[in-house]
Amino acid sequence: MSTDLSALLNASKALTSHLSRPDLPSVNLSLDQIEAQSRRLVSRQPGTSADTSRANYLLAQAHVDAPALASSIAHLNTQTTFSPLQALQDTDVAGYLRHAHEQNLISTIEEGRRETQEEFYRVLEDRGRRDWEARKKRVFEQLGARVGGENRAVTDLKKSTHGKNLLSASVGLSPSLQMQSKMMAYDRVVSELNTSRLRGTSFPIVHALVQASLSANPDPRSAQITHNFHVLAKITGEPPSLPPIAHAGAHILNAPLIERKFARAYLGDPESRDAVELRRQIAKGARESLEEQYWDVVDRTLQARPTEARLGGDPSVSNKIRAYVLVRHYRSGEWEDRIELVAGQPLWAKLFYLIRTGHAHEALEEAMRYQQAIEHRESSFLSHLRAWVESPDRRLPKPHRDQLHAAYNAHMLHSSTADPFKLALYKFMGKIDPTRRSVAQVTVTTEDWLWFQLSMVDEEELGGLRGLAEVLLNYGERHFDGVPGQKGAKRGVWAGVLLMCGQFERAVAALWDHHETEVEAVHLAIALAYHGLLRVPSRAETSDVTPLTLSPVSPPALSLSTLIWRYVRQFVRMDAREALQYVYCVCLSADQPGGVGKEQVENAWELVRRIIVLANPGAAWEELVGGFRPDGTRFSGVIEQSASLLKLENAHEYNEHILIRAAKSSEEADRIPEAIKLYNLAGDYATVIGVLAHALGNTIAQPSVDEKARTIERTAADILRHYERTNRAVGKERDAVIRLLRVREAMDAKDAGRIEAALELMESTDLIPMDGDVAKITKRAEEFRELPDALQRNLQTFLTLTMDILAAVHQKAKASSLPDSARQMTLASLRKKSRSLIIFAGNLKYRMSPDVYSYLARLDVEIAL
Repeated sequence: MSTDLSALLNASKALTSHLSRPDLPSVNLSLDQIEAQSRRLVSRQPGTSADTSRANYLLAQAHVDAPALASSIAHLNTQTTFSPLQALQDTDVAGYLRHAHEQNLISTIEEGRRETQEEFYRVLEDRGRRDWEARKKRVFEQLGARVGGENRAVTDLKKSTHGKNLLSASVGLSPSLQMQSKMMAYDRVVSELNTSRLRGTSFPIVHALVQASLSANPDPRSAQITHNFHVLAKITGEPPSLPPIAHAGAHILNAPLIERKFARAYLGDPESRDAVELRRQIAKGARESLEEQYWDVVDRTLQARPTEARLGGDPSVSNKIRAYVLVRHYRSGEWEDRIELVAGQPLWAKLFYLIRTGHAHEALEEAMRYQQAIEHRESSFLSHLRAWVESPDRRLPKPHRDQLHAAYNAHMLHSSTADPFKLALYKFMGKIDPTRRSVAQVTVTTEDWLWFQLSMVDEEELGGLRGLAEVLLNYGERHFDGVPGQKGAKRGVWAGVLLMCGQFERAVAALWDHHETEVEAVHLAIALAYHGLLRVPSRAETSDVTPLTLSPVSPPALSLSTLIWRYVRQFVRMDAREALQYVYCVCLSADQPGGVGKEQVENAWELVRRIIVLANPGAAWEELVGGFRPDGTRFSGVIEQSASLLKLENAHEYNEHILIRAAKSSEEADRIPEAIKLYNLAGDYATVIGVLAHALGNTIAQPSVDEKARTIERTAADILRHYERTNRAVGKERDAVIRLLRVREAMDAKDAGRIEAALELMESTDLIPMDGDVAKITKRAEEFRELPDALQRNLQTFLTLTMDILAAVHQKAKASSLPDSARQMTLASLRKKSRSLIIFAGNLKYRMSPDVYSYLARLDVEIAL
């Protein structure tokens, strides 16, 4: 051990040998000696001094060269921090490479750390902004207004009775005129969809949405939104139109199955064969949509620059591509750099653009015309191209791929002069090096880049379409749409990118995040749900802040019911029927497994009930739920007629899940007339009478009668007439309603000055005995507590009203010109009735206000005089 320590000491001395100065003695002290000497030096001093010269003197006594150390620190060059500890000889190549490798590792680690930190803070800021925007949007939706809008919810709340109309507060502002025009263009599609569903026929919803988008977004800047629907049409393979139906069952043979066609593959095991085939179809459809889009670009370019194109009279695909290549890559009498001419033609560029525009077979024919020239340069290219074109999934067999890889690596990979279009052809045909996702001069636009990625996707390599989706998600929205609010920011590109890689729920959420594309987001979600390409979350996973649910253990999910309700709440009061058309679409996900489908149906029922409660009363409201004709016959509403779309099998389920529960919600929202009608439609006649009695009891106690109270009374009278004819709901509650209506008539008669009629009406209610029979009065007082609550809690009203009427009749009789005997007889009868009322009030087992007893006693004394 001592030998090792001695060697270590000698080595340490050698490290600083080049720094030593011969005019200063070396320090040969142990650590303990150095510490002891330092303490001794400090103890000799009276205190700490800032005198630099004295400090240097003290350090010099301890053999420390302070000026030299200060000079070394001042002239320290940090650039040599990572230089080799030992000088490298000029011929030490291995040492130099090792040092360079170490420096590269250190630089890479530091650069990666810095980029990760910057990305972390950027993502954190972006996530915080998104969360704040989502929460702010949610708050304003709950309050019924957007930024800068009037808070209609507060107005509704003020208009409600005792602030109970809370459901009204969840209705947003009416949309602007421009937004209404756009919404109307789309809602016709939803109505036609539901009509087809009721008939049991398929409906080409995506193509219908394409047409609606064209009419609603004439601005060329909105072309991306239309293209997104076109992408979905290609992904789903939806036909643009369906054959007409000749008879009721013809659709089974004539129309292809569209509704929920992909649900089993999309919602099932992602590793199943069906799921893999679906992802291949998504990639193929997305690629084909980009090809059609680019062919449109070719046509527009040739029309805009006919002189440069020199198209001539040949309208063939090959000639158009020749003209397009001429426009794009021929400048000032010569071709662009690296464009390789084969037999005098930019053949590689022509072949690429033919394939890029979806004309692969035409590309093969074009190549065959130059077979000899191609084989002279690339001997096996034609055989590879033929195999690739004829492959159903555009995938070369392994022998072809191996040969293609060998040729590419041999004379293209590191070539600086290779034609970029030939490089691109080799790369996507052989799926060579898919991690390098671009080719200079070829993938110049976002669409070109996406098409190239989709052409390279292979479900058997690098995760397939899901792997591409992960790459694109790492790029994020800013990379495609730009920074929101900044000049040049585009809308819809990011959603289209997500559609193309099968991230359908994220695509809808990307559109919903921006106010100007909310309408398209809702209809895109409906179209996806119709085809079975939308996953909805369970009730427990649904967020109150955003419709999109992200989980580390399950695929993304989108709450269609939440999305639809936030959309229809804008016009549910104006057009409840259209709002219902959207709610019917919630049940498209009824077949999702794991109990989620059943929850979606229940969500749809809940939304229907909300619409019933929030819809404006009147004839339009009765069109929703149904009603009774003047002759007493019942007619059904649009909800009942569309019950099959809500998965309601019979009238009992419709009554239980829709009418009765909507009636309870209406009752809680203080919409009593509507609640009564709903209970009546559901056949719950006993509840109808109970609600009527309760409502009439409330109106009787009100000091003033408003229109709402009059509506309740008219509804009660109509229902009573109908129930008396059909002998329904016989019992104490119905008798209570009859008595309360008569009390109201007595009040009206008293206010109109018809006091005799008012007295007669109060006597007909038989609520207060006025015949003077004490035994009978006592018995009736005991029986009063068995009457319905609506009568019991209005006892004070009945007593004071009756006594007021008796006093008024007494005053009128005293002042009348009747003969004295008749007048005395009338006054005696009134005194008997007044005394009976006092006895009845005294025998009741209720505590009334002392003021009421005092008031009754005072009037009784006046009548007795």
